[in-house]
Amino acid sequence: MNTEESVHTLPDGLDLYAKTWKTSEPPLAVLAFIHGFSDHCNAYHDLFPTLASAGVEVRSFDQRGWGRSVNQSSDLGNTGPTSQVLSDIHSFLQCLPSRPDLPLFLMGHSMGGGQVLNYIFHPESPYNRETYNRPNFTGVLLYSPLIAIDPASRPSKLTVSAGRVVAKLVPNKQRYSPLDHSLLSRNEDVVREVMADELCHDTGTFEGLAGMLDRGIFLEGMFAAGPKAWVESELPFWFGHGDGDRITSYAAVKDFVEALTENGGDVKFYVKAWILSKVPGKKEAVVQHEVEGVEGEDTAAHGDAEAEGKAKL
Repeated sequence: MNTEESVHTLPDGLDLYAKTWKTSEPPLAVLAFIHGFSDHCNAYHDLFPTLASAGVEVRSFDQRGWGRSVNQSSDLGNTGPTSQVLSDIHSFLQCLPSRPDLPLFLMGHSMGGGQVLNYIFHPESPYNRETYNRPNFTGVLLYSPLIAIDPASRPSKLTVSAGRVVAKLVPNKQRYSPLDHSLLSRNEDVVREVMADELCHDTGTFEGLAGMLDRGIFLEGMFAAGPKAWVESELPFWFGHGDGDRITSYAAVKDFVEALTENGGDVKFYVKAWILSKVPGKKEAVVQHEVEGVEGEDTAAHGDAEAEGKAKL
């Protein structure tokens, strides 16, 4: 398995760090991956090498404001509004291989999962506004997507309201927003690793943080708002989420999936799991189900108990 680092230049001229995990033989499929809050594409341990070893080429990038795409302190968490976030994702996806014989999958984790769902379902997403020029996906995978923040990590209503006022007045003002480290993982080694990772800077702008919450509000109310509020998709969907997650809300995702499955969709839940498994045999099970999802196998059964890992937005 080889990797290749590159630069993706956005339409506004900003350069983003990008990376490809290549297969040893011609790939069976390509997976585009969107990372989460205070995260970066090199923080997913064995996931991408394992997928590459199974014949799935992985393409990912550090989003605007995150990881190696940050060049100065004012860049930290400076994602821009949701329109900018979705435009950046669209720009990256348009540069991926487009071949009828090569399946293309889109996957998002945590905040990135919420972004992917907005990208697919929101009427104002470039994916739905530019139907003549959009990626031809074979399927979509959501890995602990952020639809709502779990009550254990949720900011108070007063904090949210005050933040929205600041976002309107000084949108690029930064706020250090660390998660409760005790909720990141039951594995102390994982917690120490995340805390020591300088690229996980826990800083967002008030505009970016408000946008993250608003994307979740759209998803939570999407189905109740009626068919004109969202764009129906015929793509197959795979969901993986641990009910032990206290960062992103398992309950909100479960409710979303129950509504979505009325129109079809493959669902995978890991009982009592967090996010990135660290117990021997458990991580391999999670990765195997992701590979099966990409390869089109059934992923509807419930998974193992007591997996452990890293939970992030």
